[in-house]
Amino acid sequence: MVSTPDHLAVIGARVDDRLAREIAVEIQRWVELDDLLGDPIAEIQRLVASGGKRLRPAFCYWGFVAAGGDSSIADDVDGIVTGAGAAIELTHASALFHDDVLDDADARRGAETTHRRFARSHAEQRWDGESRRFGEGIAILVGDIAAVLADRLLIDAQRPAIELWNELRIELNIGQLLDITGSVRSDRRIELADRICRYKSGKYTVERPLHLGAALAAGDDAGGVIEALSAYGLPLGDAFQMRDDVMGAFGDSSITGKPVGGDLREGKPTPLLARAVALANPSQREILATVGSPEITDEQVARIQETMIDVGALNELERLIATNVALAIEAVDSPLIASEAKHPLIELAEFITDRAS
Repeated sequence: MVSTPDHLAVIGARVDDRLAREIAVEIQRWVELDDLLGDPIAEIQRLVASGGKRLRPAFCYWGFVAAGGDSSIADDVDGIVTGAGAAIELTHASALFHDDVLDDADARRGAETTHRRFARSHAEQRWDGESRRFGEGIAILVGDIAAVLADRLLIDAQRPAIELWNELRIELNIGQLLDITGSVRSDRRIELADRICRYKSGKYTVERPLHLGAALAAGDDAGGVIEALSAYGLPLGDAFQMRDDVMGAFGDSSITGKPVGGDLREGKPTPLLARAVALANPSQREILATVGSPEITDEQVARIQETMIDVGALNELERLIATNVALAIEAVDSPLIASEAKHPLIELAEFITDRAS
């Protein structure tokens, strides 16, 4: 497994410091209004501090450097690039709060999800109303607050960066819409699965953070480098989400923090499942048709996993991941990408596609 790049840890530490300070101010502000607000808003800090590799801030930072930005700005925790990285992490947190409600998830990063935590508290306190709806309402509102805090961190950015920021956010939500509609229809088309893969995660994890960083550095003059960064970011983003799909179907719950075969239990329309269905014979498709079934058993999950291996879907996805990584690394050779950013971008490409969590 590829070791964590040193620069990722440095950028992550700067972003974490910025996040902690911003959220602490917000908690204090609203606790002074009413003590009841402290626990919900503190969920934002709990989630952002509970894990995550700060990949998106790193891509934003190297997009900034790729477009000619000063690399020393990483040392400035109040700088615009660190602020943008923190904004992306808050947007990611917002999406996770909402995603856990959409998926009715019990755990996130090895801990109880926010909507479950507050539903349990509601039941324990014997408050009025329905515990489930209370917990989900808290999680949705906390996610919305995280999104507003993210916007505030970019309030001073120039127009080209704001336009890209808005594209990042709308594309993320479009991906979520594709995901939930594909799930309920049991749609196993490869083209749909690949589209969801790109819009739900790939673009907003890799390509758009790179674009945002480039726009922060070069403004309206970033067009050329943005195009070059897309040649790197799109295949790499696809490979990143495909690796997530492998972990979602086969990952170790002690490492991923999610149930074994989580995507199989939820019926997610992933590229891995779509390829398995396309390659399967009729009897194998019957096994794969149990994906997403209510009360799916551990034995059924194991049979689905075995079938995905037997039909060659897992090998096919691993081949696609390797091909996309190679395309991304090749794109780094572009003369439009500043030389200082080239090696870190290659390191990140290898790191995010060779991981277990």
